[in-house]
Order: sequence, then C-alpha cells, then structure tokens
Amino acid sequence: MIVLRVIGWLLILAALVLLGRDLYGWFAAGHWKPTLAGDLWHGLSPNSLALLQPAIERHIWPPLWHHGVLPILIQPAWLVLGVPGLVLAIIPRRARKRRRFGK
Repeated sequence: MIVLRVIGWLLILAALVLLGRDLYGWFAAGHWKPTLAGDLWHGLSPNSLALLQPAIERHIWPPLWHHGVLPILIQPAWLVLGVPGLVLAIIPRRARKRRRFGK
C-alpha cells in the first residue's frame, strides 16, 4: 500500500507543478490557457500518442477512443494527474485504518 501512496503523492506533486506553470502563464500573458493532457503527452512522447488511437480503435473498442480517452486528453493536465493522485494517496490510508479497527 505504501507504493500506491508514493505514486499518488508523486502525481499530486506533478499536478501542482503543472498548475503552477499554468498560473504563471495566466499572470504573464493575461489569459487562462491551461496545458492540456494531450499536449503534454504529445510533447513527451508523440509516437506513443499517435499509436494509441489506432490501437484502441482496432484492438479494443472503437467508441472507447471518442467517449473515453479523447475527453481525458482535452482536460487540463494538472486535473488529469491530480485526481488519480488524490485517490491513490487517500484510499490506501483509509483501508489501513479500517483494518486496525477490525482487529
């Protein structure tokens, strides 16, 4: 469970860094333009993002791309990383507390 919490805190840290970057850009430019998850992924590994769509559409389920993955890719990157980070940081802690009371 500690591994999940560490991963969760790393995701939260990355989300905070990206949020700070977006806020700095907002103050510097004067308008809000968040870094989208798809843009971030494309900047880090454009080939893997280009291969994801045909792989999902051909081998898994075609509507999954348009109704599952694409809506996530157009969200702010800090949100896409922060929500799973919070879940991973909080859920293992609650499970551990429940076990203590059960003994």
